[in-house]
Amino acid sequence: MSELYVVPTPIGNLSDMVPRAVQVLQQVDVIAAEDTRHSAPLMRHFDIGTPMWAYHDHNEEEQAERLVALILEGKSVALISDAGTPLVSDPGFRLVEKATQAGVKVVPIPGAVAAMAALSASGLPSDRFVFEGFLPAKAAKRVSALEALLSETRTLIFYESSHRILDTLQAMHDVFGEERKVCVAREITKQYETIKTAALSDLVVWMQADSNQQRGEFVIMLEGVEHELSAEDFEFAKTLMLWPSIDPPF
Repeated sequence: MSELYVVPTPIGNLSDMVPRAVQVLQQVDVIAAEDTRHSAPLMRHFDIGTPMWAYHDHNEEEQAERLVALILEGKSVALISDAGTPLVSDPGFRLVEKATQAGVKVVPIPGAVAAMAALSASGLPSDRFVFEGFLPAKAAKRVSALEALLSETRTLIFYESSHRILDTLQAMHDVFGEERKVCVAREITKQYETIKTAALSDLVVWMQADSNQQRGEFVIMLEGVEHELSAEDFEFAKTLMLWPSIDPPF
């Protein structure tokens, strides 16, 4: 029985492709790619001629079964996403789940992860953190998701797109207060990489003033509270009108 390899690809700079990842992609029988057209230039750059099958959100159930069946026949498969490590806010969970259920050996290849690269340069506590991925697109649900994290003491990590970056930062400002420290990492490893850490009030103003800083792909890292909010803390905060419409997070 052959293996399923979970293979990271660069998030911007092609030099971040690890040699082991190239070797695996050259040697497996099939590459399951989130978007074969997107991945084609990467394959050409590293002289990888392995056949690619499309594996994405819209076909993952069907393709996962086909790929696991292929592995059970003795073939080897590598899973890649458009950028970074698969399954981290990218497709892949169903395939890995079905593979483990079928007794297939799953081999992770270490490599690029935007969240970890950004956190390492943020200046925020990195000993304890929680990855929240993308917040809901609709404003009300986004605020509710943030409110549920009010008492979180760990550093919070989010992904966000250029279309919602300002709205998300403003929602964080409204929910967590203007003094909470935040770091925004934009276009990690790419030409216009920017990493800015400041109080939420200052960072919102800074980004509003420069439309170029609103472009690209973002990692947002938010400082956790110093201690978990007690009932007394929460009621005191309400009297100061910091969180006037939030139900207690306990």
